[in-house]
Amino acid sequence: MRTRRWRVAVSVLSTVAALGCARPGFAQAPAPPAQAVPAAPKPTPAAPAPARKPAKPPAKPLSAPPAAEAASPGADLAFGAFQRGYFLTAFHEATKNVDQRQDPKSMTLLGELYANGLGVPANDVQAAKWYSLAAERGDREAMFALAMFRISGRGGPRDGAEAARLLAAAAKLGHAAAAYDLGLLYLEGQQFPQDFARAAELFRQAAQAGSPEAQYALATLYKDGRGVPKDDREATRLMAAAALADSLDAEVEYAIALFNGTGTPKDEPRAIALFRKAAMRGSPIAQNRLARILAAGRGVPADPVEATKWHLIAKAGGASDPSLDDFVQKQAPETRAAADKAAKPWLDFIAQARS
Repeated sequence: MRTRRWRVAVSVLSTVAALGCARPGFAQAPAPPAQAVPAAPKPTPAAPAPARKPAKPPAKPLSAPPAAEAASPGADLAFGAFQRGYFLTAFHEATKNVDQRQDPKSMTLLGELYANGLGVPANDVQAAKWYSLAAERGDREAMFALAMFRISGRGGPRDGAEAARLLAAAAKLGHAAAAYDLGLLYLEGQQFPQDFARAAELFRQAAQAGSPEAQYALATLYKDGRGVPKDDREATRLMAAAALADSLDAEVEYAIALFNGTGTPKDEPRAIALFRKAAMRGSPIAQNRLARILAAGRGVPADPVEATKWHLIAKAGGASDPSLDDFVQKQAPETRAAADKAAKPWLDFIAQARS
């Protein structure tokens, strides 16, 4: 079972999952062959990043900033105040911009303030109103934000068709997250006829803009030859790019490619380092692969305690492995006891997360 730390509460994948396009379960893996670690289950592209907006500052003061911190001449006072956490000032400046020149960026900012309750009481209806006004004036950020509202039913009824229209409009204007989300809809094939080639085109647009989710999704299409010619080298290149941006699923897939020499020169030490890193980040697949490597002593000294520990953790996370069950059963009681003790904090955390 894949694990991923979702960064947003609302995404197009919420719709995809609701329509029955959930990620596949983790299949029981056979014992590793002599020269390869078996590949992970074929991934489904993961949830997109949230609407691109300024990072939320740590503090939320509601008064105007000191004169020394005021924006320099010509700077946008509304966005400067927003970035500094002076949300009430941002609200007043954005309102002024709207009144004076019907500025769509300021309308989008007002939508953000109402959507998140920053400086003003949270009000989804008002947020949707401002996003809609900005979207009508061509602001791609507002189009994306409003699409998320239409998907989740915030500030109005759910409307998948309208959300798809807004995503298409935002993607056409170069919005990477919108292109990625729209690609998911073409991949899933219910809002639109299923079209892998169109999905790949949209994922490529978002990947070139630096989206690790899109890089990972496009890599899976190259890996399987869906919508694009099968190309292990390009798939691995994209997995490497997404892994560099800390995509956990891509990190695991890239480690498997390195271990097996698929689409890249074989590099077992680097692969093992990536498996260990992904295991520490909570990937059951990486934990399982690391357990196998430690049990066999492949590329590293054999370590029955660590192998048993990681198997217990992976199994608790959903990655069952009968061959490792047999391995653990053959260990001495003191080895099992040491592994149980080392695994306990992880197992307690997993149990707590599920309760």
